[in-house]
Amino acid sequence: MLPSLTRVSSWLWALAFVFFLLAACSKTDPEQESEDDTPVVTTPYSLVLPSKFPQSVTVPADNPLTEEGVKLGRFLFYETKLSRDNTMSCGSCHQQSKAFTDGRARALGVDGQQHPRGAMSLTNVLWETSLNWDGAVTTLEQQARIPIENAVELHQPLADGVAKLQQTDLYPPLFRQAFGSKTITEENVLKALAQFERTLVSANSRFDKYNNGDRTALTQTELQGLTLFNTHPVAVTLPGANCFHCHGAPLFTARDFFNNGLDATFTDLGRGSVTKQSFDNGKFKAPSLRNIALTAPYMHDGRFQTLEQVLDHYSDHVQLASPNIDPNMLDAANSAFSNQLTLTATQKKQIIAFLGTLTDSTFIQDPRFSDPFKP
Repeated sequence: MLPSLTRVSSWLWALAFVFFLLAACSKTDPEQESEDDTPVVTTPYSLVLPSKFPQSVTVPADNPLTEEGVKLGRFLFYETKLSRDNTMSCGSCHQQSKAFTDGRARALGVDGQQHPRGAMSLTNVLWETSLNWDGAVTTLEQQARIPIENAVELHQPLADGVAKLQQTDLYPPLFRQAFGSKTITEENVLKALAQFERTLVSANSRFDKYNNGDRTALTQTELQGLTLFNTHPVAVTLPGANCFHCHGAPLFTARDFFNNGLDATFTDLGRGSVTKQSFDNGKFKAPSLRNIALTAPYMHDGRFQTLEQVLDHYSDHVQLASPNIDPNMLDAANSAFSNQLTLTATQKKQIIAFLGTLTDSTFIQDPRFSDPFKP
């Protein structure tokens, strides 16, 4: 009997030890548990709106700007783990040196496929209430998901990107600082990206210096271009370039959709592809002209390589019979003998000179917006 009792006793001790190990493994690390229970206090981000800009902006109540959120968003903006093959980031198609565009006629994704449209600038998106060339989304949080998951862009389910981020040493602490938990979620990735993008404010060009009272900031040629820019022409009596209807100061965009007479028929319906309304066919978002000298090529499909080509289009090649063409383009002419705008070579040079004054060199060099992974 004794050997049998010994065996039973040994078996009981072994079983008890196994239960002890299982219980120990199931317990949360006290240090981790304490950390998760500690409330996180974030720091409000101080974003000063330019005095001449609209003072009413839309920031979602559930995603206020914080120092911690903006910092995290900057890292995520340049994070290649959000792409399928870990080679591209948001910053690949939105480069700071190019005012957050990419210099391509049409954006190129991780698989080498070409997007049907070009990458829009992210300059001053804080003021935008509809995004992308067609206005398909209304918030930056919604918009951020699209290029990540689009098959011709970063081409990766956001959930897969979240799993990659969760496995790093860098991101769980940053997410805790910004959102109170080391557990990374899709929602918080999108919120952080949106916070960073809302800080991309450009308002320190030579035009801004002039607009703020420095009357020496622009040359005579540039001032002549400004006058043309802001004038709807009336034949020979009042020369003008008619730009301000769609690109008025201070944002230099009307934040609306227009058919500017590029085509008589449409291969891309633009806004109409979203609203399904025929009167929106051929209309595209009027992009901001701030930093326009840095954002070539131009138009939604990058068909114009230079500002000179853009001016040639508006001057002499508008498709006046294009469906839904903007009415302001139908009665704007500098010549009594033309139904086109008909700008002179001198007027074109003056307008382009003025457009050059919208370049904000501090914006494209601001370290707050730069790639944190580069020295």
